[in-house]
Amino acid sequence: MRVELPIIVRSTEIDVNGHVNNAKYLEYLEWGREEWYEKANLSYQTFLDMGLQTVTVNININYRKEAFQGDQLIIYTQPQKLGRTSYTLFQQIINQHGNVVADAQVTSVTIDVKTRKGVPVPQELTKFF
Repeated sequence: MRVELPIIVRSTEIDVNGHVNNAKYLEYLEWGREEWYEKANLSYQTFLDMGLQTVTVNININYRKEAFQGDQLIIYTQPQKLGRTSYTLFQQIINQHGNVVADAQVTSVTIDVKTRKGVPVPQELTKFF
């Protein structure tokens, strides 16, 4: 399942170089992942009801092009790789001209809420891989 989230770059997201600050892209990606989880009916509360949480353990991001105030961006998120206790989502940020602004592989682990230890990825999530 591929999910898209459109956003517009705001003035508060611009750094002294006149483009989107690198740290802001991580926030954009997080927004995209949250949208993916919602569309998959896997809200934070759904995981808690299963006694689970997801924890981001690695983000490998490539900054491809600058983004500027007023740019219309779309954050695409889709499943990429499934492990036993971990999974990776692939994300792209595309501008209004169709250019890839950034892409990333984000790996998360499912953990038991009480023990804080890794547990197998639940079927409710694996079915998307």
